[in-house]
Amino acid sequence: MPETANLRFGEAVNVALRRALESWPETLLYGEDVARPGGVFGVTRRLHRDFGDRVFDTPISESAIIGSAVGAAMMGRRPIVEIMWIDFTLVGIDQVINQAANVRYVSRGAVRAPITIRTQQGSTPGSCAQHSQSLEALFAHVPGLRVCLPSTAQDAYDLLLSAIACDDPTLVIESRALYNGEHEQVVIGGEIAADRRQPAPPPWLRPDRRHVGRAGQDG
Repeated sequence: MPETANLRFGEAVNVALRRALESWPETLLYGEDVARPGGVFGVTRRLHRDFGDRVFDTPISESAIIGSAVGAAMMGRRPIVEIMWIDFTLVGIDQVINQAANVRYVSRGAVRAPITIRTQQGSTPGSCAQHSQSLEALFAHVPGLRVCLPSTAQDAYDLLLSAIACDDPTLVIESRALYNGEHEQVVIGGEIAADRRQPAPPPWLRPDRRHVGRAGQDG
């Protein structure tokens, strides 16, 4: 049965990652400092402790991180990789656009690439130019790539799980300004499909999960 938990944005991401690792044995989680350090923002804390070698650190090579995820996904894994800052995705952009986003197209749909790329963006005090860009519009124009930007702890939980369940490469862009924000009541738990080839409708398509963050004035 679904339950609720009082979580900050970053904690909701951690709970979603834990849920995916518990539910789907084909998932892997890796990137720079995600394992023993628990992530530069603490979002992946205790996951290496609890899931061992399925959560591991990598060298500082965004191209290798994303490229290896493409290969792993094509061979049946469901990798979740973290790129520490969205600015650094530009170092591995060939792997994102020319490889991951094209897997279905070049294989005529015979091969899938269920990759989740987690990253964060935005401007915060003390951040330099190469750590402050917002690049969602660039990636949203790439055919074959899904992009989502959660704005609440509930969104962070729902969208990340839906991205991991998706058989297409998905870029989940978080906001570091929200990681340690206010606690929210987040609906977690409930049934989750073991066979991702028959996924349930993603949360943002369910009528009972729609919400208006801020009402506008347009008719």
